[in-house]
Amino acid sequence: MEQKKLDRNSIIGFIIIAGLLIWMMFNNINKEQETINENKEAVQTEQIKQAQTDTIENAISSHFESDSLKNEALLSTLGNFAYSGMLPSAEGGSTQLKSNLLTLTIDNKGGMLSNVIVNDFTRFSKKSGEIVELIKDKNADFNLEIHTTDNRTLNTKDLYFEPELTKEGKNQVLSMRLKASENQFLEYRYVLKPDSYMLDFSIRTQGLNKIVDISKNPELDWNLKSYRNEKSISYENRYTRLYYEHEKGKDNDLSPTSKEDNKTIKDVTYIAYKQHFFTSILLTEKPFSSASITSKNLVNDEKVDTVFTKQFNSVVPLAYSNGELNYDMNWYFGPSDYKILKSFERNLDNVVPLGWGIFGWINRYLFIPVFGVLSSFLPYGIAIVVLTILVRLLISPLTYKSYLSQAKMKAIRPEVTEINEKYKNDPMKKQQETMNLYSKAGVNPMAGCIPALMQIPIFYALFQFFPSAFDLRQKSFLWADDLSSYDSIAQLPFSIPFYGNHVSLFPLLASVAIFIYMKMTTGDQQMAQPQQEGMPDMGKLMKVMIYISPIMMLFFFNNYASGLSLYYFISNLITIGIMYVIKNHIVKDHKIKAIIEENKTKQRPKGKFQRKMQEMMEQAQQQQKLKEQQKKK
Repeated sequence: MEQKKLDRNSIIGFIIIAGLLIWMMFNNINKEQETINENKEAVQTEQIKQAQTDTIENAISSHFESDSLKNEALLSTLGNFAYSGMLPSAEGGSTQLKSNLLTLTIDNKGGMLSNVIVNDFTRFSKKSGEIVELIKDKNADFNLEIHTTDNRTLNTKDLYFEPELTKEGKNQVLSMRLKASENQFLEYRYVLKPDSYMLDFSIRTQGLNKIVDISKNPELDWNLKSYRNEKSISYENRYTRLYYEHEKGKDNDLSPTSKEDNKTIKDVTYIAYKQHFFTSILLTEKPFSSASITSKNLVNDEKVDTVFTKQFNSVVPLAYSNGELNYDMNWYFGPSDYKILKSFERNLDNVVPLGWGIFGWINRYLFIPVFGVLSSFLPYGIAIVVLTILVRLLISPLTYKSYLSQAKMKAIRPEVTEINEKYKNDPMKKQQETMNLYSKAGVNPMAGCIPALMQIPIFYALFQFFPSAFDLRQKSFLWADDLSSYDSIAQLPFSIPFYGNHVSLFPLLASVAIFIYMKMTTGDQQMAQPQQEGMPDMGKLMKVMIYISPIMMLFFFNNYASGLSLYYFISNLITIGIMYVIKNHIVKDHKIKAIIEENKTKQRPKGKFQRKMQEMMEQAQQQQKLKEQQKKK
């Protein structure tokens, strides 16, 4: 028979398959540090105080001519408010709150968090000794912009609050008040609990309804530049994104790959600045009517070391009620751990990217519970191996059915080839006879595809599970010192595009295993699938894929979590073993041929699919005959 070359259709088919694989992988796939010394801080503080002094003097001057009584009221209310920096207790300084899980520092200036330490966690690796700090060195701002009755704008981040630290049972309570008088103030109230990453936080005003312009909503402005805490810049940046919940339980996120993405959303219940394994979340009991949110990608070159990954910003208008502000909220600062976030029962687990639809269900109700049980008494690396074995055993019936279908197709291929030659000038008749042969032999050409398609949800669910498993962070196994990051065994003196500047061993082993598996099965698949006229030469395409698939695995997973590569390596080893047993001890060619010959002697009812196909072919054949008759006339 003539040796066929790789034609244009074959190339197009290969490109489509490669594109689909790449899409699956990637769909679902400045160190900048501001330091201000004490002298400069003191100068800036004096400048702010002077600016506040100028503000009140100008305010008094502008109102004095019209109404002296009004100016006296302004002096005793707005004047003290703007003069808050002059109160004895309202000066530079900070208050520290510490629990078993968090260490917080709240500055008097702005009344906001200036340092948030997540206790007992380190950056990059256990050996680094650098603690995880979500807020430090002015990487975050929290400001409330308030409009006054004399058309002035006050920004709380520039004013000084008066702190008062008390205790309520085991809880530490810090009240930060920006005062106009003892009974007129804006208050931020923080409540830190001993064993929770969730703080109670409230914003309220008292007696300011004659000072602030209640016709203009104050704006809450929250900014944060996320520090890099993990080994791989590209991997961490891929899973660092802004999530939000809105419109009574809908959750969504901004693009993690765009240079900049922004939206305006309605009825917001939480905004989450999620890093790969840590999260800062602002929640509210009373939904914000709207919010303008923005995410900027700060990583310009992944090959260059960087301090920050993303810049997040949210602008939220608050609303007065009876002339006062009253918002009960919460802050969450802690791990992006599915179990911890779910325990709050506020849909926070949705910030963990487990996949949409059936993929997320598989992770939530199968892999997370099973892996949780296994890792409770096994080392994490061994738990991954055991999980892999369980998954392969679970889908081994699908593997058996897929191979059995290939074996049957291989057995009848000579007869299919004979039909192709006999009716090569009559495509419709050729298709009918081929379908009749399948029916008599009891062979379903789709039976080999369906088991493979049924494995895709499991494949994709695991692809989402391992990068999101907080428990794997900084857990070692064999040569991998962190199962949540790549397992480098050699550093390259240069960087390879899409690959990186290091060699990870688990992806290398997984690629070799894939190559062996494909060599075992591709020959059978080529024998099983007859070449159809006008279709790409699948045999040649499969030969190309034997080499392309391992290379794709090697490149895509070199920077991925080593736990994921470990899973695919063990999974392919087990599959090779299962296929060897099926091929050499269960499904034998002479037995398959005997079954097919026996099926031919039986009257077998046609399935719905076969009947439908036959009806469609008969209709097409009739239409073809009518066209030929019309041409003759």
